[in-house]
Amino acid sequence: MIREIEVKSALTKSGLRELDYSLNPYLGCRFSCSYCYARYFSPREVGERWGEVILVKKNLLEVLRKEVKVKRKGVVGISTITDPYQPVERNFRLTRESLKLLLEGGFRVSIQTKSPLVLRDLDILTRYRERVDVGVTVTTMSPEEARQIEPLAPLPQARIETLKELKENGVEVWMFLGPVIPGHNFFGVLEEAGKIGVRVIYDVFNYYPGLPFRSVSKNTWKQLEEQIRKMCEELGVQCHSEQEDWIYETKRRYNTLF
Repeated sequence: MIREIEVKSALTKSGLRELDYSLNPYLGCRFSCSYCYARYFSPREVGERWGEVILVKKNLLEVLRKEVKVKRKGVVGISTITDPYQPVERNFRLTRESLKLLLEGGFRVSIQTKSPLVLRDLDILTRYRERVDVGVTVTTMSPEEARQIEPLAPLPQARIETLKELKENGVEVWMFLGPVIPGHNFFGVLEEAGKIGVRVIYDVFNYYPGLPFRSVSKNTWKQLEEQIRKMCEELGVQCHSEQEDWIYETKRRYNTLF
């Protein structure tokens, strides 16, 4: 079910220190990833029917046009709670139009998605390549595993091809390996990162009651992280934990633009 709503603000202060603002054109996500914690930070009807109910912020662009004129320039994360290029974006195009407004307004934008639909906006991404980066999430290279944990998301190989095309067009790209779920083989993901030549940001699975995976103990995560770092070193892949200061420093590097 798709329902349109009105909002009072478009840009919200981000809880991630590498971002100044978050912009989420939609609430709810059709990709229906079983590990996603966003359902716990969404309106009740969205959380209870995760993947089935999508709320579209119909006046988002009107609000954003006003905000880009008065808010301090900074780094905007699109989208931090649901995928900005999920199927509903094909018709509503809120992500595309928001991207234009932000970049034309002098903001820097960091996009994270699982969808090849981001390639539709290559014209904007290449025009403002000095102020935009795109991260593509890949949790496993196994189509079978992907269908179990990300039932309606694009398959892993399609995401790899998306990364390749973005990079070939001169867009700054990175791969997000997350969440890292014990028992799921991430070696293939890192192999692909090595072939493409992209850096990897990885993160632990965050458990919330009701999610179909167990929480990860500190000892287990330490072992997993050691495996990831060892594999990255062997493959010549630049890997960083999402918690590392390097991520924060990346944002600071672009402050000269503001």
